[in-house]
Amino acid sequence: MRILHSIDELGEIGDLVVLAAGVFDGVHLGHQAVLGTAQSAARALNGTAVALTFDPHPATVLRPTEVPQLLTSTESKLHLFEKLGIENSLVVRFDAIFAATEASDFILQLTRSIPHLAGICIGRGWMFGKNRRGDASLLREMGIGNGFFTTEVEPIKMGEAIVSSTLIRKALLDGDLRTAMRMLGRNYSLSGKVQPGAQIGRKLGFPTANVALNNELLPPNGVYVVRANTSGESLKGVANLGTRPTLGDDHKRILEVHILDFTGDLYEHKIEVEFLEFLRPEIPFENKNALKNQIAQDVIKTREWFAENDRLR
Repeated sequence: MRILHSIDELGEIGDLVVLAAGVFDGVHLGHQAVLGTAQSAARALNGTAVALTFDPHPATVLRPTEVPQLLTSTESKLHLFEKLGIENSLVVRFDAIFAATEASDFILQLTRSIPHLAGICIGRGWMFGKNRRGDASLLREMGIGNGFFTTEVEPIKMGEAIVSSTLIRKALLDGDLRTAMRMLGRNYSLSGKVQPGAQIGRKLGFPTANVALNNELLPPNGVYVVRANTSGESLKGVANLGTRPTLGDDHKRILEVHILDFTGDLYEHKIEVEFLEFLRPEIPFENKNALKNQIAQDVIKTREWFAENDRLR
């Protein structure tokens, strides 16, 4: 996927362009509907769909004391765009200068930079520009004189609830992986580089990959059945997310993944950890031997979970 970092770079795309614009934190089913609508429109016009998003999250600048924990880092977000078939993404730097840009001026920047802007797709109710003055009505009004259409995509509902990043955050904080998964359209995951640890797991007979975490939202501490994706491989594993109370650590939350039947070296490799099932809460043990015995039981349960779910597929 081609990643653009300035609005001017959009002019390098020679085709008709249909933008899908939004923050897209989580790239949940509602976001996917906006992106899919832009892709369908672009295909009908024999043009190109471009995802337009922002880094950092606008709340970092607009409401610095109320910044939500992210469901996806920008890097993860772009990876998800690519998996959805988006070939071009524009990441607009959101800073104080950009936040002060009038919505109409932002639209004019887009029309001047994209010679063949055909359309802009947004989620219903999305607002943008200084003091959030920009909305679908303004886009439609300016589209008349600048030759682009505006599509406001209806939200996705699950029962009476509208799929949203806010509800997904709540589900994850409550440990409700299934609700989060249904709204995301995929398993919730965290990504980071594998970094060296104290190798205590190796000494216990269960080597782990210590994953460096970003500022993404973490589900409750505990032991989880996971899938670890790295270098094109999808590996079965069991993970502990927490503070490792038995080992007397400094209470910093750590994600450690024991990959089943794996003997390779993952240091400095980027790894995506998908949370599949909650096994148990993290609890302190009397000693390392008791911890080792419990990990062995966790591994058995993890193997049973994969065996049962593989059978059901």
